[in-house]
Amino acid sequence: MTTVIDVDAPVPALAPAGGPADHRGSWIPNGGMIATRILELRKRRGLMIALALVTIGIPTVFMVIRLLMHAFAPKTYGPAGGYDIYTNLVSGVLYVFGFIVAATLGATAGSSDLTDGMFRHLVVTGRSRLALYLARIPAGLAIIVPLVAAGFTLVCIVCVFAAPTRLEFNGVTVPANLSRPGLETWAAGHPNEVICQFGVRITPSTPDGSTIGNVTNSLCGGPPGAPVTQPPQAQITEVARLIAGMNYSDYSRHFLYPSNSLMIKSGLWLELEAAIGFIVGLGLGSLIGQRTVTVVLMIVLEIILTPIFSRAHIPHLLNLQRGVVGVAMAHLTPGGLPVIGGGGGGPGGGGPGGNPALIPETITVSVCVIVAWLVVWSALGAWRMVTRDA
Repeated sequence: MTTVIDVDAPVPALAPAGGPADHRGSWIPNGGMIATRILELRKRRGLMIALALVTIGIPTVFMVIRLLMHAFAPKTYGPAGGYDIYTNLVSGVLYVFGFIVAATLGATAGSSDLTDGMFRHLVVTGRSRLALYLARIPAGLAIIVPLVAAGFTLVCIVCVFAAPTRLEFNGVTVPANLSRPGLETWAAGHPNEVICQFGVRITPSTPDGSTIGNVTNSLCGGPPGAPVTQPPQAQITEVARLIAGMNYSDYSRHFLYPSNSLMIKSGLWLELEAAIGFIVGLGLGSLIGQRTVTVVLMIVLEIILTPIFSRAHIPHLLNLQRGVVGVAMAHLTPGGLPVIGGGGGGPGGGGPGGNPALIPETITVSVCVIVAWLVVWSALGAWRMVTRDA
């Protein structure tokens, strides 16, 4: 058989040199890759339902129960909202569970390709492994950030619109948001309640300590057998003013409902905590290649190690304690919120609104620790993704 070559046959045209380039090897993820990662996570309906139940369901159930109890027995159960309910839900529920659910989502995003046997199929597409990893960060944040925001918004709405109409301070109904002179003026009109129910600690250095003690013993009852003399009304009024001034620092931290600035700061603080939980969980999940182990380690970090390291002054390990991301986040707690183990938020230097029980750490160091955790765990997760055998 003889093969004849047609020299006049047209030669297939080559792709022009200036045609569209193949960007599959780029390490920068495109919108399509991010959208695909979002779809893959959203298709895990069991995981999505669990995340929604924790971040939105728990606050909703709590609020509904509080609303019903107050509606049916208002004299027995207080209002469903208010400042105290807000601080407890934000610091005790949304903060802790937001971190855990974000870490669970991150661990799933970091290890699902391996556990599902899809890693080899992703590699053969020719896409950059680094781009495949980086695409999971905005994809996961696009899911967890709205969930945390929805739960937090629900708490804010109920705590503001269902707040109590009267402020109870040391068992006394006091007007809210008074200045120091305003509280002292109010105390002058209610001296018996202030003197007998407001807390006061008399020490040798307390100004007019003997006068306060005599008036208190006269009005509220002193030690058995102590002589009782009726003080003049002017002296009673002055002692009530003094006691109100001594209690103003504590009174100024009690509100009917959270302020707008506190809610904004708290929302950003919760979102930062959720972002940290997701990115660290993503990096650890990619490094280990297992979701269950990653989630357990993240729970141990949040529930056990962080409370211990934030308050226990361990000799020679103080710098290591400062390097824990949960301790850094505790120092960034907005003023007015309780931090880990109780106490006011803010730096642990003992300043106004601060919590001296925390190990000392500056805000600058706290920010550096948070940035280091985000960068290091992202680098470790990306490195494992790039070097893993397909």
